Amino acid sequence: MTGPNRKAKHFFGFWNMSSILIILTVLLFLVYPFSSLIFQSFFTPKTTGATLLNYQDFFTLPYYFNALARSLSVAFTTMLTALIIGIPMAYLMTRYNIYGKKVMHVLMIMSLMSPPFIGAYSWIIMFGRAGFLTKALAAIGLRFPTIYGRGGIIVVFTLMMYPYIYLYVSGALSNIDSSLEEAAESLGSSKFKRLITITLPVVLPSIASGAVIVFMTSLADFGTPMLIGEGYKVLPVLIYEEYMSEMGGNANLASALSVVMIFCSTMILLIQKWIVSKKNYVMTASRPPKVIQLSGAKRFFASLPVYIVACLAILPQVVVLITSFVKTRGPIFQKGFSLDSYKNVLYRLSKPITNTYLYSISAIVFIVLFGMIIAYLIVRKKGALGSLLDILVMFPYVIPGSVLGISLLVAFNKQPLLLTGTPLILIISYVVRKMPYTVRSSSAFLQQMDPGIEEASISLGVSPMKTFFKITARLMIPGVISGAILSWITCINELSSSIMLYTGKTATISVAIYTEVVRNSFGTAAALASILSVSTALSLFIFMKVSKGKMSVV
Repeated sequence: MTGPNRKAKHFFGFWNMSSILIILTVLLFLVYPFSSLIFQSFFTPKTTGATLLNYQDFFTLPYYFNALARSLSVAFTTMLTALIIGIPMAYLMTRYNIYGKKVMHVLMIMSLMSPPFIGAYSWIIMFGRAGFLTKALAAIGLRFPTIYGRGGIIVVFTLMMYPYIYLYVSGALSNIDSSLEEAAESLGSSKFKRLITITLPVVLPSIASGAVIVFMTSLADFGTPMLIGEGYKVLPVLIYEEYMSEMGGNANLASALSVVMIFCSTMILLIQKWIVSKKNYVMTASRPPKVIQLSGAKRFFASLPVYIVACLAILPQVVVLITSFVKTRGPIFQKGFSLDSYKNVLYRLSKPITNTYLYSISAIVFIVLFGMIIAYLIVRKKGALGSLLDILVMFPYVIPGSVLGISLLVAFNKQPLLLTGTPLILIISYVVRKMPYTVRSSSAFLQQMDPGIEEASISLGVSPMKTFFKITARLMIPGVISGAILSWITCINELSSSIMLYTGKTATISVAIYTEVVRNSFGTAAALASILSVSTALSLFIFMKVSKGKMSVV
């Protein structure tokens, strides 16, 4: 083959074409939307030309600036409370023979996989103004503190998000080298001092990783503050109201608020990376700590806090499931049980159920295909392209869903690519936001594979494309499936971006639950939430089987 032909064949090779396709896709559906969002934030109907007026309004008017302060306050407090609960849970579960440890582990993960707004809804059912526990306590002269406002938001967030801390820290504690603690013990250090001076500092990177995920997730959440925040408005709610207001929203100001949220999320991520870089330890996990075998009262009291926390966290889903079978008339619960709520759902709200599974399945197809190729480019094709793709693909993970929704609306609400109001824009938002789960899981699996297998195939004359799909992709399947199931779970539970992008014909289960709660149709909302919870539980069960019980987050 002549020189020019060889160069042309190399240029049009599978990986070159794949790289070009991936880059064009990322530019179109990620870089362009966020660039459009930033561009729009510098304009306002009040004046012509580019201006900083939107940002000036944000920093000078208390109504806007206080919303950011409230968001940061809620996120920071939630992070602290999640750390206070999650670290002890991780220590107890990894170091002691807790009763029913596997069951408790699954319950904790289940509470994490459920969307926070379902937790908020269940707390309304229990302790809202017309909640059944509120009425029961009032009957005996007791008054439960209100679950509305800042306190309620933090309670819901904490119980839903402490498993992030638990998962990160328990994984680190299970792999710590026991010789470190044994050396401290031989020098006369007490158990508590060893924990504070040796164990926790060693696992600080994992603690910081879990903490930043909790912070960003609670900072970005829309559903919970919208349902129980009432007058306590946080920034995601304000962004939604500014963009979607029935009185005529200000899309430019909403864009500026979104840019502020992006800046805050990015700064938190950079701070976390700086902390981890300063406190990073390398050790061998050849001697992991032994599980201490307790018995009698000691085992009971070690297990008790785990059971209390796990049961409180899973309580919302149990309440929602039971409530779905209770007879209701509008917002009023009646005596007795029936299937009326489910009949009503099938008669009136079957479309959101169909949409949810159809859009999520469509998104997963693209997530798996693009996720495998991107993971390969990041791991095998190291260099500027791989590093850039890694950063760009992970970027949506730290960005609030409502901000992503607005960026897509801004970018694709006009010709030549008018996607607003179509199912495709929802599918795109799912692919962009949930891709990191599959990319990270696939990358981790690919890093453990010997590249010599692929090299041997290519040396035998098999094309790079056939080698990838027949050999590499098949070997990556366990990692791909694990990540895809996590992507699937988060897709079917997605609310923040869906609430910005849906129309009457494209509503999903999460959106339908939210609108039913707002309408005080608690029975149908409970039935929809139960369908969502059962789907999540089944998906999680499959994930646990595929991953052999190992749960990981991005």
